[in-house]
Amino acid sequence: MGNDGIDAVDDGSRQGAWRRWLATATALAAGALLIGLVFLVASSNRQRDAALVRERHSYEVVIVSRALDAALARSEAALGRFVVSSDKQTGALYYDEWRRAGRLLYRLQELTRDDPHQAALGAELQRLYELRGRELAAPASQSNYRKGWEAVGLFYQAGQAVSLSRINEILTEISGRERAVLRQRSALAAQSAERSNYLAALLSGLGLLLVLAAVGLGWATVGAFAEQRLARRDARVEAERAETLEQAVAERTRELREANESLRLEGVERAAAEAQLRQVQKMEAVGQLTGGIAHDFNNMLAVVVGGLDLARRRLTHEANEVGRHLDNAMEGATRAAALTKRLLAFARAEPLLPEGLDPAKLISGMSELLDRALGERIRVRLHSEAIGWHVWCDPSQFENAILNLAVNARDAMAGEGELTIETSNVMLAAGQVGEAPAGEYVCIAVTDTGAGMTPEVRERAFEPFFTTKPVGKGTGLGLSQIFGFVRQSEGDIAIRSAPGEGTTVSLYLPRHIKQGVTGEVLTRTMSPAVAPADARGATVLVVEDDARVRTATVGALVEIGYAPIPSASGEEALAILAARDDIRLVISDVVMPGMTGPELADEIERRHPGLGVLFVTGFVGEAGDTARMSGRDLLRKPFTISALEAAVATALNRHPATDRAA
Repeated sequence: MGNDGIDAVDDGSRQGAWRRWLATATALAAGALLIGLVFLVASSNRQRDAALVRERHSYEVVIVSRALDAALARSEAALGRFVVSSDKQTGALYYDEWRRAGRLLYRLQELTRDDPHQAALGAELQRLYELRGRELAAPASQSNYRKGWEAVGLFYQAGQAVSLSRINEILTEISGRERAVLRQRSALAAQSAERSNYLAALLSGLGLLLVLAAVGLGWATVGAFAEQRLARRDARVEAERAETLEQAVAERTRELREANESLRLEGVERAAAEAQLRQVQKMEAVGQLTGGIAHDFNNMLAVVVGGLDLARRRLTHEANEVGRHLDNAMEGATRAAALTKRLLAFARAEPLLPEGLDPAKLISGMSELLDRALGERIRVRLHSEAIGWHVWCDPSQFENAILNLAVNARDAMAGEGELTIETSNVMLAAGQVGEAPAGEYVCIAVTDTGAGMTPEVRERAFEPFFTTKPVGKGTGLGLSQIFGFVRQSEGDIAIRSAPGEGTTVSLYLPRHIKQGVTGEVLTRTMSPAVAPADARGATVLVVEDDARVRTATVGALVEIGYAPIPSASGEEALAILAARDDIRLVISDVVMPGMTGPELADEIERRHPGLGVLFVTGFVGEAGDTARMSGRDLLRKPFTISALEAAVATALNRHPATDRAA
């Protein structure tokens, strides 16, 4: 019985030891498991944090590459506007955007330094950025010095450079590679977060079991819960940060899309501006050409007309055949003079002699001329307002414009049809017709029933030397001449036409009213000029650089009873005026080497007040003094002796004799 008790005690001791050993083993196993789980959770959190850091790095690379692309695009767009407008603020915007692109490129190189391939692309991008900077510096420099055309050409060349497309390719490759890396890193971050969450849940379960066994394990479990809460908070913070990055990427994408649309619109506007610029350059170049030709041609015609007129005056008993040849030569020279006048009108270099006139009344007076020019098969209809407004323009140029339009209409109708000329009073808004400002205008509309124009022909109708007529039937200067006359008269012109519907050409000339008197129109009346009684035999100074024209003018003045003194330049003329006080009038050319005619007139007015100056010219556009000749006496080359006599008489009447010696 005692042995049984001892055995029971021993069995109890062994069972207690076994339980203690089992408890210890269980505690150690639980502790080891707990420690292992803690280390696993910590490692999982570190991996997750590292994955999020790499993910943010990839996001930043993508954002910086897109921002660099946008900065380069904005800088080149600003340079394009700077080249077109030469606006200094636009140029400063270009330089600011270009420097910002350089800073973004430096940041991109720092971000991609850990990737050898991306680093190599960044180095190449740096080289291309410096090359592109040199390519764009040339047009920027030219625009800064307001050399518009050179800047446009250099900018166009820069736009075709290989560096531009290569920069775009590199940026696209860097962004594409980083997006692929971003997807991988995002997947790894998601896996790390999932693994961390799983381990945290396992640790929480173990903690709940161990809290019943040991306070220490309970505290460990509490710590694990605390770490889990921190991990979730960090995950939430990172999720919010990722969402913020996504919003930033979306915003940058929207800005890039708007920038691309803006660049596209600017490209369209620039193309339109370049087309308009080419047209203006072409018109200006041809205008200068025709003006120069007309200048030389008029000098030669002045000699021809003067010589023929002088010979015809002295021809008293020669055979009729000689007289007929002289008349034919005079007619040919007169027609050549009319041609140069059309060239000058086209070039807008012909000084106008405007006066107040009633266009409806003037057109009505041209009825007989229009009937002869158009033929019997063309019916002419005239319509006008009951009370028509007046305009201020050159009547001869106006008549020539109407006659040109009528002849064009006759050719369009193949010699048979109806021509309507209508004058009306209109009010125009700004931009309603071409470049005409808002105001009151008289519209002269010439309408035919001809074949009409295609849109392509209508677009080129005012181009010089453009014509749809057969070879030898037209010079292509008619509408160009009308265009120049209307613009010189501060008006505008419009064409309405379609194939098979005829054509209407409308001239818009500003209404003219005498200042201070409502409805009273200022007009000038022309009367034959008669020289003053004391002007016969008066001394006249002739200033002309062309020896042939000078000789012909001197001979014509001798023929009509004056005493001319020849002079080859403005400087020589001033010296003669300083030495003589009997000169009543100075006849001067306009375009001369050295001192021009208007410059000479200004000096004469300063040194010899009251002395009259009569300008004789065939082309004033080259001297750039058309505005300065306004209101002065003017005689156009070539001229007849009768025209010279009338012009001299008018000038002497306007400037009576004065005692310059005093």
